Amino acid sequence: MAMQPLQQRDDPKHRAASHIIHALAIADDPGHILVVEDHPEFGQAMVQQLELFGHTVELAADGRSALRRVYARQPDLVILDVHLPDIDGYAVCAALKQNPETWRIPVIMITAETEYEARLLGIEAEADQYLHKPVDARELEVQIRVLLRVKRRTDRMEKADDVIFSLARAVEAKDAYTEGHLQRLAQYACALGERLGLSTRELEALRYGAILHDVGKLGVDERIIRKRGPLTFDERAEMQEHSLIGERIVQPLHMAGEVAPIVRHHHERWDGCGYPDGLTGSAIPLGARIVAVADAFDAMTTQRPYNIVLSPAEAVGQLLQGAGSFWDPDIVVAFVDLLGIPLASRAVGE
Repeated sequence: MAMQPLQQRDDPKHRAASHIIHALAIADDPGHILVVEDHPEFGQAMVQQLELFGHTVELAADGRSALRRVYARQPDLVILDVHLPDIDGYAVCAALKQNPETWRIPVIMITAETEYEARLLGIEAEADQYLHKPVDARELEVQIRVLLRVKRRTDRMEKADDVIFSLARAVEAKDAYTEGHLQRLAQYACALGERLGLSTRELEALRYGAILHDVGKLGVDERIIRKRGPLTFDERAEMQEHSLIGERIVQPLHMAGEVAPIVRHHHERWDGCGYPDGLTGSAIPLGARIVAVADAFDAMTTQRPYNIVLSPAEAVGQLLQGAGSFWDPDIVVAFVDLLGIPLASRAVGE
């Protein structure tokens, strides 16, 4: 089939689209784009058009060379023809989306086929957009700008996540007694969350909340954190501020809406005697209740300056005694069951 170059149309609707593209171009930086197209005329026409829009463009004529270029220097976006001389575009797209190093790169698939099945193949390959030839230049540029904006926003959020997780590790490093605590806590909490039937997104938020629950201790005097004896009234008040400080620190996270309540409320008690808000029972966010139980167990079974190390069975006994006052009794029972330690004759809340 003869390939046609990108179409340029001139009507009121497309003149309006040109204004939108111009606004997008002002608001967003251009990108580094890889065009994968085996037909020279169509490929060169697309390269020239995209360069007019300000992008840096590379051209690959087949699937294998495209993959080599992506792995050598990741582009911001890939425009991929379905029909290539070696491996088809669906396979190239699937390879990119299945690779943890390249799955975030947006892919626009372009084809002359209009059949429904062809579009389904593009969706199954996880293409971000699917356009038909002849491609309208304005439509293509709008799609590119939108996908680049989403990718850059995601990249910024991930960088913010990295910074905040680094802060959490800095908190752990301030106290030699808590080394490895965050990793263990995340493992306990997520295993418990799975047992309680949490969704994939809820489990991700729970993992974040477990790792970041004490990040607010960055705002607490290190002498208080390291103190071996009982805290004074003022010291205890400052220590309790860490949950509020932590809530503010995690706001830039991409999952802040789900993570912040865990960080704020992980010291609430089932009977309402916790802090910072004195919430009771099921008013305490579920993630915070899960983290509270897992956190208590890990604290009791590892060396800390303020407690004697308990065996897992002894720690379970303490959890059962505090169920219904300190902790959600249903979560305590689920956690004990998860650990595989028989309840025997112990009664919850004894």
